[in-house]
Formats: sequence, structure tokens, C-alpha cells
Amino acid sequence: MAENHLLEVAQDIVKRALGAGATDAECTLSEGDEFSANVRMRELENLKEAGARGAGLRILIGRKTGASYTSDFSSEGIERLVKSAIELADITTEDPHAGLPETDELGSIADDLGLYSPDVEQLETGFKIDTAKRAEEAALSADPRIFNSEGASFDSHVGRHLFANSRGFAGEYRSSYCSLAAVPVAREGESMERDYWYTMSRRFAGLEPPEQVGRIAAQRALRRLNPVKVPTQKVPVVFEPRTARTLLDNLFEAVQGMAIYRHESFLAGKLGEQVASGNVTVIDDATLPGLFGTSPFDDEGVPSRRTVVIDRGVLKSYLLNTYAGRKLGMKTTGNASRGLTGNAGIGHGNLFLEAGVQTPEQIIGGIPNGFYVTELMGFGVNIVTGDYSRGAAGLWIRNGELAFAVSEVTIAGNLKKMLKNIEAAGSDLEFRGAVAAPTLKIGEMTVGGR
Repeated sequence: MAENHLLEVAQDIVKRALGAGATDAECTLSEGDEFSANVRMRELENLKEAGARGAGLRILIGRKTGASYTSDFSSEGIERLVKSAIELADITTEDPHAGLPETDELGSIADDLGLYSPDVEQLETGFKIDTAKRAEEAALSADPRIFNSEGASFDSHVGRHLFANSRGFAGEYRSSYCSLAAVPVAREGESMERDYWYTMSRRFAGLEPPEQVGRIAAQRALRRLNPVKVPTQKVPVVFEPRTARTLLDNLFEAVQGMAIYRHESFLAGKLGEQVASGNVTVIDDATLPGLFGTSPFDDEGVPSRRTVVIDRGVLKSYLLNTYAGRKLGMKTTGNASRGLTGNAGIGHGNLFLEAGVQTPEQIIGGIPNGFYVTELMGFGVNIVTGDYSRGAAGLWIRNGELAFAVSEVTIAGNLKKMLKNIEAAGSDLEFRGAVAAPTLKIGEMTVGGR
């Protein structure tokens, strides 16, 4: 399909909606090809290649909203799309805060954000399967105690995203990514443990070598063997980057505008207040080239930007789309996010906690007795009150060293206190997705064991 054709389709859908009686309209359109290969015990287990294309229309008739979706781009299909959205708007109630962003809020940032790489599109199927097999083989041959595997996988995606509205905005961008993961299983006596490692990048050349992915996955599984349950105690808790990221997921839920105006967040009404320790600066930045939360504009056509959420412990900003902004008497922060259908929700760009100066080894080295968390289970986090309790596994810190494996414990605290009690952020910040955090040390939490 011609490069510009899809943008013309999106603009045409908007025009047709206005012609049918809408006072405002916006159209989101996407197409893409995805690939997934899973290998297990050196054999190809399943292979998926799929292409998808769809258009979502959201219209307003005054302050009444209607939305519909289609994957049929024929003239009749688009007619049905428009008719369905108009009919839905007719039966919905008015919402005083509904509406598109103001015209002066619309726009797009620099074209080349490194979101697409042709090398992903050019990869042959056989090569992708072989790359997954190499990662698994490296894990299986790393140590005789690696006796089984839950597999290795190679995934890739190439797509285009287009958006147009009735206030003159039209924009599009292409994106690509690929990822490689391995999940080996280790056994020693009666003890059997699994762990995983993965790498992902917008371009194939940015991936870690498959042998490295397999080796790291194997090392992680091996160090979990023969875990013990420790007695319940209050100790410093260190989250490795993979588990520290989940704290940022919790934080995002607490600073996104819908939770704020419904008063369903422990951070509601706290702008300008000290909510975390001075070691904590959290930034949402959708402008960083080549990363996974980057885009030239959000899903309402508002330019992407860098928003400081927490600055050295002080809450500076919530994350808002146009609707939440109006509800709170504020402006959008360019954080609208949506699938193809319905109203925009709120999402983040690249949400990260700024790195500190200490290496993870230095942080661990200063702890005589503590817990290093490598995996979290369950969903015991209450964003309204901040109460936090999750199942955990990891390694016990004894005299500044990782001493032995620990499993079947819970870690408990309250996010309000945990944020204020972050005593160190490591120097090891790296992005393996749109949310990133370095190693984090929390001064004290309750580790519940036997």
C-alpha cells in the first residue's frame, strides 16, 4: 500500500464523519506484521506470523461521544464505521469535559526518533528461529545442572501508526522492535528452579548476543537453587532493576490523572509536597530516541514531551490526557494513550527513575543483613492507601554479599513510606522496555517467612 495512502484514508474517515453530522472527529489507524518463534529443547515448538490492520473512529456531537472500529477499509466498511459512531453518540449522555485538545495544543516533534529500523524487516524466518535456538543452547550447555528448558523465543514487530483529527492534525510514524528471551530450568537434588533473561531493541543490531542471553538466564536459574525460608524480620530490601521497575508501575498508577480526580490514589492532592526521598527523581520522557515509550505525538495528536514527575523527592506533576486535565483544571501533559477504539486513556512514555552514583555491588556491600529481591509474585498493592504486600524470591544479603537463595517469603510495607525510605539508587539504569529503574535500596521493610 502506498506510503501516503493510509494517512489519506484516516483524513477521509474524519471528513466523512463531519459530513454525517459529527462536530469533531479523530481517527487512529494502524497496520503491522508480527512474528513469534518459540523453541523448546532444541526443537521448534510454534511459529506465528500475522499481519493486522484496523481503523478506530471517535466522534463528538457537541459533548456527546461515540466510537467504533473496523478492519474493512472498503467504501462500505468506512460508511458502516461512521454510521455506527454517529448512532452511538446519539444515545450517550453529554459530558462537559469531553472534547478534542485545543488546536494550539496539537503538534508533533522531530521526525527521526529512531523508532524504525529496516534490519528488523529484512530478517529471514530461519535466521530468527536459529537465533532462539542459539540462546537456548547456550543456557542448556552452561552447566550440567541446567537439565530442562521452558524454551527460548524470538519476537519481532514492524508497523505504522497514523492519526488524524478534524482540527487539522495529521501525523504518522513507523516502528519496529525485536526481542529474544530464554527460560532455563536448573536442578540440584530435590531443588528445581527456573529463571529467565531477555533483550529487546528497536533494531536487530541492538540485541545482546544470543549466547549471552542464554548464559545469563542459566546463571540466574542456578543461583536460585536450594532456597530457604528466612524467619520474619525487618531488614533493608534491595530491588534489582527488574523488580524495581514494578515500583514505577505502581507509581504510574498513583500519578495518572484518572486516579487523581477520583481520589483513588495516595498521591491525590500532594503536588508540591515531598513524597519521596531526595534520592528519587522520576521522569516521563517520550522524546528519547530509539526507546520503547517514544513517539512524536500522543494518541490525541499532542506533541510528546519530557515531564518531571518527582524532582528530588518533590511531586511536581501528574500525567494527564486532555480529559483528565479538564477534570482537574489543568492542561494535558501529552500522555493520551489508546488502542484503536474508544476514548483515550492515560499512558506513559519512557518512565524512569534517574540513576544514582553507587554500583549495585557498593549498595549490597554496605548491608550486613538484608534481602535482594529478584522476583515478585501476586498483586498485593493498594494504590488508594499505598499498602504493599507481595510474594518474593531472591537472595539473602549477609555481610555485604549475596549469600544464599530465598523463596516463599512476602515483603510488606506502604508505598508512602517506601518512597521516602529509598536510601540509594544504583548507577545501573538501562531500558528493557518503556519503564526503567536502577537497583533500589529501601531502608527497611518486613520480610515475612517462617
